[in-house]
Amino acid sequence: MRLHAPEAEAGPAAMGLGGPRAWLLGLPTAVVYGSLALFISVLHNVFLLYYVDTFVSVYKINKAAFWVGETVFLLWNSLNDPLFGWLSDRQFLSSQPCLCEEELLVGSKEVGSITLGQYLRQLARHRNFLWFVGMDLVQVFHCHFNSNFFPLFLEHLLSDHISLSTGSFLLGISYVAPHLNNLYFLPLCRRWGVYAVVRGLFLLKLGLSLLMLLAGPDRLGLLCLFIASNRVFTEGTCKLLTLVVTDLVDEDLVLNHRKQAASALLFGMVALVTKPGQTFAPLLGTWLLCFYTGHDLFQQPPLAPVGSAQPWPEPPAPPPAQAPTLRQGCFYLLVLVPIICALLQLFTWSQFTLHGRRLHMVKAQRQNLSRAQTLDVKMV
Repeated sequence: MRLHAPEAEAGPAAMGLGGPRAWLLGLPTAVVYGSLALFISVLHNVFLLYYVDTFVSVYKINKAAFWVGETVFLLWNSLNDPLFGWLSDRQFLSSQPCLCEEELLVGSKEVGSITLGQYLRQLARHRNFLWFVGMDLVQVFHCHFNSNFFPLFLEHLLSDHISLSTGSFLLGISYVAPHLNNLYFLPLCRRWGVYAVVRGLFLLKLGLSLLMLLAGPDRLGLLCLFIASNRVFTEGTCKLLTLVVTDLVDEDLVLNHRKQAASALLFGMVALVTKPGQTFAPLLGTWLLCFYTGHDLFQQPPLAPVGSAQPWPEPPAPPPAQAPTLRQGCFYLLVLVPIICALLQLFTWSQFTLHGRRLHMVKAQRQNLSRAQTLDVKMV
């Protein structure tokens, strides 16, 4: 009896620990997945918002160190997604539309399987994929540009005219509103299609930016609205583009007659081409600001030692009499970047044909291939 006494005493404690664990295990999958996505998004967005300002203004690192860090981040951030996508989907890549007897006989050997090089050549002929990643590269750049320079815009454009609480409110709205927008955008996508909704968001971005450019930096109410809406609609567009990638996965399967969709690898290849935009955003933004206003965020001395290595050619500072103020430079950076991005995206998006009748045709062929594969497996 004494041997069982400790177990009896530990029983209530174990039950106390098991209660929350059982409750967590009993949660719906959607709640668990959504909570995980929320926490990851919070960490990701806080990092994006403050890391440029922290390293430049607080730690005061030099420009070369910043560029080296961004380059290392660029390499790993671009390569890890296609690497894990290839490891995940390589057994599914096949040029055969269905299982055949020879494949069943060889067992682990994959007849008709293709190499990564062959897959890349197939992807290079995928016209809609190429136009999409060109558009998405600009979109990723713009999203991260807004995140990286949001504190700078608030500080130099609005800090003298709004309270700290108002700035915090604008910051919070810029992160929450894109998620709320999806509740409205998704019904629009069902009714009009993702292509039309995304194109409308590009036109809206262009129109608001032109309006802000004409109004000037002294319209504070309009400026507050533009800073918040520019980030909200840009982030909302990013969240819709995942739907387009899923359509590209279906088109890739139909065009190349795969046994199974290589979805992880295609998502990884999209990331390979578009994630460099995350690195280009802070680098190009700081360089443009220095080029236009002569204000170097890295606070380096104007004269560098002869023969010193520069990761980017040092832009010549404008003459003092003609140099725009930092506030003017921030304003033009705020409005001209969305205008240029919108024009590039409208052009590339106009070349994208996977919508309307073609999209319906691809979806129908995708379903037919799935039925054929199911019947072949049953017959074997």
